[in-house]
Amino acid sequence: MSQLAPPAHERGVTTLTLDSPANRNALSAALVGELAEALEDCAADDGVRAVVLTHTGTTFCAGADLTAPPDPHTLVALMRRIVALPKPVVARVTGHVRAGGLGLLAACDISVAGPGASFALTESRLGLAPAVISMPLLPRVDPRAAARYYLTGERFDAAEAARTGFVTQAAEDVDQALVPVLDGLRRASPQGLAASKELVAARVLRSFDQYSEDLIARSAALFASDDAREGMTAFLERRDPAWRL
Repeated sequence: MSQLAPPAHERGVTTLTLDSPANRNALSAALVGELAEALEDCAADDGVRAVVLTHTGTTFCAGADLTAPPDPHTLVALMRRIVALPKPVVARVTGHVRAGGLGLLAACDISVAGPGASFALTESRLGLAPAVISMPLLPRVDPRAAARYYLTGERFDAAEAARTGFVTQAAEDVDQALVPVLDGLRRASPQGLAASKELVAARVLRSFDQYSEDLIARSAALFASDDAREGMTAFLERRDPAWRL
């Protein structure tokens, strides 16, 4: 069964919708593959001026699917593809974003989050770290905020996410807030968009080029550790891990 809804097209904007509510749109190998393929289609289609990435249900993305996790190389390739896509990618967020979902969000060029959105980098509570998602996150986020939320795993709301750079804008009405954004993208030339995106994405792409292999290896080592096994088992069994004080 597909974990991505059929693309919707309206006046040059293609909407891709994460549609796997059973696992809260977690990043499974299947979803990562489907989304990568859909983005390739958008890149090749001259009729697509911009892409909107959104979701069904109350969760935008719950992070990696612990029961069917993607290969870290494919997850890194997906995030880099979003950053390097010659067409803007806009995230429409009306639900919760956890762990690896923030990496997906950070790879987007523009993001608008509504009052129902909440955010948390929960990796440290599972014996892990936000390793590969640091490549799009750290160049965009306030360093002090990154330190706090990487370390504590605290939940924060859309207003705090916008204040600290995790998203572009917090809005009471996400769709209304997106009207001028999408109108601006429709008014721009394809060449102008591609050249402008290349400028603003350059720092993030350098992060991928410099750190990908190291962070993939670090992520794999963490996932194979005793702490991670205990953390993920405790999470799936809905109990506190052994280190909880």
